Amino acid sequence: MTETVIRNTMQIPDFVGSNTNLCSPRLGTVALRCSDDSFASRERMLAETDPVFKPDVYDNFGKWMDGWESKRRRYGGHDWCVIRLGVPGDLVGLELDTTHFTGNYPPAASVWASKEEDDPGDASESWEEILESVSLGPSKRHFFNCQKPGPWRWLRLNIFPDGGIARFRAYGNVLPDWTSFGSEIELSGLNNGGRIVAYNDAHYGNVQAVLDSGRGINMGDGWETRRRREPGFDWLLIALGAPGEANKIEVDTSFYKGNSPAKCSVQGQNVEWGTDQSLITQSMFWPELLTPKDLTPDTIHHFELKDLEKIGPISHVKLNIFPDGGISRFRVFGSRL
Repeated sequence: MTETVIRNTMQIPDFVGSNTNLCSPRLGTVALRCSDDSFASRERMLAETDPVFKPDVYDNFGKWMDGWESKRRRYGGHDWCVIRLGVPGDLVGLELDTTHFTGNYPPAASVWASKEEDDPGDASESWEEILESVSLGPSKRHFFNCQKPGPWRWLRLNIFPDGGIARFRAYGNVLPDWTSFGSEIELSGLNNGGRIVAYNDAHYGNVQAVLDSGRGINMGDGWETRRRREPGFDWLLIALGAPGEANKIEVDTSFYKGNSPAKCSVQGQNVEWGTDQSLITQSMFWPELLTPKDLTPDTIHHFELKDLEKIGPISHVKLNIFPDGGISRFRVFGSRL
C-alpha cells in the first residue's frame, strides 16, 4: 500500500510557529459532534500529523480520506462540527487544510466560538462568529488571522455546503486557571501554556510530545535527534506557561535504550525582550539551571532543588543533550511569580 504526503512549500504565517495549536488532541481537544461524517470521521481532522492519501484504501462508506468528510447534500443547508477545546485560550490564527480533497472540498467555511464552560448547544446565543465566511480551494492549506481574546472553550466549524477538511487548527495561547493549582506547578506543561520555541534538530518522533502530560507510549512519542556525525550537541528551547522559580526538573528517557543522550544540562532566563528567533542566539549566554548530568537509558531522572543552581526567576529554559539522542518527556516544576 502506498501513502502520499503533500508538504506544501507555501509561506507559513508566524502565528503557526509561535503559538500553540489549541485543537491538538494532546491538550484534550475533541471533535464532539457534527452534522454528518459519513465518508470520514471528524476526529481525523484534529490529527497532528500531515494528512496522507492512500490510493487503494476504501471502507464501507467509500474512499478512505484523512480528515472529516460529509456526504453530498441534496436538500439545502450546510454541514458543521462542534469542537470542545481541551484548555481555554486566546486565538490569533486559524488553519483550514483541504490537502488531498480535490473534487470534494467545501468551497467556503466559517468559524464560530463560545466561552461557555458547559456545552453551548447548537442554537446558543453564546456563539460568536470569529471568522466570517471565506472561500476555500482544493488541496491547500488556508491560513486566516484571527485576533480574538478568550478564554474560548468551544469552536464550531461550518462548511458550505458539504465536503471534506483534512485538518483544522486553531493557534493561540493557553489560558490556565492558575487558582486551581497548588504551590507546585508544572511550568513547562503543554496544558499549562508551555510551548516549544525552537530546536536544532527533531529528525524522529514528535517534538511537541516532550511537553505532554503523562508518559510516552513508545519511542516515537518524544523528541529524538539524528545521529550526530560532527562535534557539538543538540538543544530544545522552551517557553514556560508562566514565569516562575524552578524547584524540580524531570528528564525522562523512557523507551530510548540504545539512543538516549549521555548527558543533559538546562539553562534558564527570565526573558524581558526579544523574539522567538532572537532567543536562539540569546540562549547561548543564559546561566545554567542544571549543570551537566549523566543520563541512563529508559529511565525517569529526577533533579531536586538541591541539584539546581540558584539563578532566580525564569520564563524560558533550554534543554541541552550531549551529544544527541531521544527524550520522552521533560518537565520543569516550580512556583509561579
